[in-house]
Amino acid sequence: MKKIHLLSVFIIILIFSNCSSNNHIIFETENDSLFIAKNYNKKEYFIEMRDGVKLFTSVYSPKDKSTTYPIMLKRTPYSCMPYGENTKAQTLGSSMKLARDMYVFVYQDVRGRFMSEGEFVDVRPLQNKYNDSTDIDESTDAWDTIDWLIKNIENNNGKLGMWGNSYPGFYAAMGLINAHPAYVASVPQCPVTNWFFEDFHHNGAFFTAHYFSFGQYFPYRPDTVKEWPAPLFNFDTDNGYDFYLENASPLSKVNENLYHHKIAFWDTVIEHPNYDEFWQKRNLIPHLKDIKPAVLTVGGWFDAEDLYGPLHVYKAIEKTTKNNNRIIMGPWKHGGFARGDGSILGNIFFGSSPAPSDYYRDSIEFPFFSFYLKNKGSFDFDKAIMFETGNNKWQTFKQWPPKNLKSEKLYFIKAGNLNTQTPDNKEFNSFISNHRNPVPYTEALSTGMTKEYMTDDQRFAEKRKDVITYKTENLEIDKTIAGKIKVCLYVSTNQSAADWVVKLIDVYPDDFKNFAHNPDSIKMAGYQQMLRSDVFRGRYRNSLEKPEPFIPNKITKVEFELQDVLHTFKKGHKIMVQVQSTWFPLVDINPQKYVDNIYKAKEEDFVKATHKIYCSKNNASYIEIKVLN
Repeated sequence: MKKIHLLSVFIIILIFSNCSSNNHIIFETENDSLFIAKNYNKKEYFIEMRDGVKLFTSVYSPKDKSTTYPIMLKRTPYSCMPYGENTKAQTLGSSMKLARDMYVFVYQDVRGRFMSEGEFVDVRPLQNKYNDSTDIDESTDAWDTIDWLIKNIENNNGKLGMWGNSYPGFYAAMGLINAHPAYVASVPQCPVTNWFFEDFHHNGAFFTAHYFSFGQYFPYRPDTVKEWPAPLFNFDTDNGYDFYLENASPLSKVNENLYHHKIAFWDTVIEHPNYDEFWQKRNLIPHLKDIKPAVLTVGGWFDAEDLYGPLHVYKAIEKTTKNNNRIIMGPWKHGGFARGDGSILGNIFFGSSPAPSDYYRDSIEFPFFSFYLKNKGSFDFDKAIMFETGNNKWQTFKQWPPKNLKSEKLYFIKAGNLNTQTPDNKEFNSFISNHRNPVPYTEALSTGMTKEYMTDDQRFAEKRKDVITYKTENLEIDKTIAGKIKVCLYVSTNQSAADWVVKLIDVYPDDFKNFAHNPDSIKMAGYQQMLRSDVFRGRYRNSLEKPEPFIPNKITKVEFELQDVLHTFKKGHKIMVQVQSTWFPLVDINPQKYVDNIYKAKEEDFVKATHKIYCSKNNASYIEIKVLN
């Protein structure tokens, strides 16, 4: 088994912030540091918001005052460090190529974090109150900050861009709503948008390994601070599987074992297991209407945290906005476009001519900001700039998803086949799901959610009796699929609750040669590369707001979608689907006996269950893909 070593607390923080603080982005070299020291001045300000709260803001301005410069703003909950006007960051912007082209770079601690005053609220809901109101949200804080910067920072040209990855991407997107007139260009990267469908929840299921590694660094803050908070607990092991079985299963043990009621957000989350008003108010997507700035939304096909966000931000803006709205999706993990060259993720190689991240930074992001903020060059790309995995090449489309798609249903056959023909018998596959022996989500030893699990080899899962596998014969021609994938399951359980995990997999030929970067321990021949996967908590099959139990042994339809793809299954490969009910410790364990609130379930609520997947004419389970003509 592969082993992922525990890092220091500070490095862990940087991983989860995905280099969100300005001094840990990419290319940290002495030359970059010297360039910043020689060419930029640094000032620190406390900018007052409309309600009187002051937000800490660092401003790096070019020393050359012979011309004017656009402003680049990042608002972050991950700290503006280093603090002090005599201590400068080692890098600036989302790439040093931008820094060397000279902008005014601004970093701000959002309210309630680090050196900013006020109360921090996770994914603070939008108030939709502007003008003279003192009601605040992240949109008004962005507006007030931009207004101050334009009026007070010397040698600015009156134009401002925002960028940010992950949580900072959320703040960049929030600033688009009722945007300040000077805010003309935005690059929300892997933006957080709706925490019931991304990051810590997927279709109502809780992502255990992700949240508990991350959430402990957001405790209640009594006063402003310059340092990261100490962790509330130490893992003292690399074995997250056993750690979470002992300390966080059931979830009702979390406060006793890990958080000790010091994380206000966790105490709130456990009171809202369903998609109620609490979560609905925190959904950014419905508010992205009539957006004025030019927008380039960035996402990664293998982003384990925020794949949902960029796809839905682009689609929401596209519905009502006639401005320059574009999306780029590369073969990246979370934030992978900003670190390294993006040519490798885990065991998979995506090509290097040019490498995907280099192409994005040099040929997409740089000219985007240069055109909209400096009126230099051009930016005439189509709406969607998408990396096609499998063929490993960039494609552009006038809309996303593209028009020329043909639906194709792949039906599950009891014998383990995938077939385009509806089965004509009355058959099913069954398995026993044991809450004390859940299916692991990865072979790696890790206490968190690994960055590359979305491309992991699934041969280890196929060996388990509680994972049902279906696959095609070897493909005779290439098959390119694009857009969402629909899952339609006909299932039953002898208990009253169940989760359903579905994985779409590309099976490599048995004679496939290793990539150059693969170690000898990895065999790509027969590799089962996961392309897309997700979990659906069965209680929400009819309503996310009003869950309901399964009727034991009754055949029930469960439908949901897997997020978009653009992938070519090559000739000689196979298409595979795996179905299971546990995915641990990525996803919390369903008791399999219906309870009103799984966060409060007790040990005695958990039971073994026999689940069935039906493969018959009248109850034909399938996935539906969209084939690109």
